[in-house]
Amino acid sequence: MISVRVVDNQEDLKKIFSIREKVFVEEQNVAREEEYDEFEDISTHFIAEDELGNACGTARWRFTDNGMKLERFAVLKSHRGKGVGQALVQAVIDDIRANPKSEGKKLYMHAQLPAVSLYERFGFKKVGDQFEECNIMHYQMEMMNS
Repeated sequence: MISVRVVDNQEDLKKIFSIREKVFVEEQNVAREEEYDEFEDISTHFIAEDELGNACGTARWRFTDNGMKLERFAVLKSHRGKGVGQALVQAVIDDIRANPKSEGKKLYMHAQLPAVSLYERFGFKKVGDQFEECNIMHYQMEMMNS
């Protein structure tokens, strides 16, 4: 059983930054200065926990000029294939849809290739060609918030 909630304290923020450090910086060799950005304070962050209360995944979303950008989906290697990613995507979408300012706007993300099928299950569609970001291939994916 995976639970996902919005991060609302410094202790949880440290946990999600630790997950992002392990997944993006250590595993995927993303430069630390590219992983952490000026949007940390304006984003809504999420933490996923397993049935024992262990932090195992994270994501965030934020308003942009183009709509709502979903970002930084990361699941610890030990918890992959256990529904953590699905729980995170659902929680983020639900949170966005609960925000009245999001109505009628686009949800979009830069999806790493292995995660494209996960996002497609939620209604996201690939837009444009593959592109490289932080030495990792991605697709832009979008869906309208109705």
